[in-house]
Amino acid sequence: MGSIIFIMLLIIFALIFCVKSIKIVQQAEVMIIERLGKFDRILESGFQFIIPLIDNPRSIAWKQNQTLADGRTYTYYSFKDRIDLRESVFDFPRQNVITKDNVSIGINALIYFQIVNPKSAVYEIQNLPEAIEKLTQTTLRNIIGELDLDEVLVSRDTINHKLRNILDEASNKWGVKVNRVELQDVIPPADIQASMEKQMKAERDRRAAILEAEGLKKSAILEAEGLKESAINKAEGEKQAAILKAQGLADARILQAEAEKKAIELTIEAIANSGQPDKYLIAMKYLETLKEMVSGQNNKVIYMPYEATGVLSSVDGIKQMLDGAKK
Repeated sequence: MGSIIFIMLLIIFALIFCVKSIKIVQQAEVMIIERLGKFDRILESGFQFIIPLIDNPRSIAWKQNQTLADGRTYTYYSFKDRIDLRESVFDFPRQNVITKDNVSIGINALIYFQIVNPKSAVYEIQNLPEAIEKLTQTTLRNIIGELDLDEVLVSRDTINHKLRNILDEASNKWGVKVNRVELQDVIPPADIQASMEKQMKAERDRRAAILEAEGLKKSAILEAEGLKESAINKAEGEKQAAILKAQGLADARILQAEAEKKAIELTIEAIANSGQPDKYLIAMKYLETLKEMVSGQNNKVIYMPYEATGVLSSVDGIKQMLDGAKK
């Protein structure tokens, strides 16, 4: 009976030993194994064996923050024997920092980090998330303390980049790679917010006034340019009209002169053998001028110069010349 009990206990012990010696590590996780309290090896993902009672997984403390429904942040610690190699995000609670111009603002941030050396993450720092949180808080205070409020509000990308570089360099000893840092909220005091809103409203009003003035200016410029082009086009049209009119008058006078020339040539040719053509032409011009002078409805008194009587006396000679020309 005693032998059976011993064998059963031995079998139970063997089963417990086998169960304790088998470790299944999930993908993207590792396990730190200590043999008799000293670091021995790192178990990668998959089916692994250890020696129970001699090899023990090293448990690590992990600080976690949880935001409640009422907005409060609840912090608690957990102990686990596995290290997650995936990228982790840590949401830091809001903290108050003072800017260069002595304005207290509330800032909360997100840190995206990844463990690249599990051994350093366990043995180089006591509580990795808490260490990163404290380092982020102190670094953020130093960076914000060098900037004015206006610079903080418009330089988030610069602050994120600078904070990430400092944290990545400082946490390199802990086997951690800081990938990104994001500032979530930058909340100034209520009175500063009211002043900023007034300033923004005044700035918008100023921009609206400037845009309206620029619109009126451009409208006036366009109107003036339109009037200028209209005046230029009108003057150019009048100029062309005057030129065309002058050319028309010149052409008409030329045609008239050529017609008179032709008539005179024909007259001279007709009476060349019957009289004196020059006296005939002079007499005809006097008669035409006299006809124009006496034309009209009003009675006129015309004083003829003495020399004109000689011209008029030659009218009888004109008839004789014409009669001779007919013969």
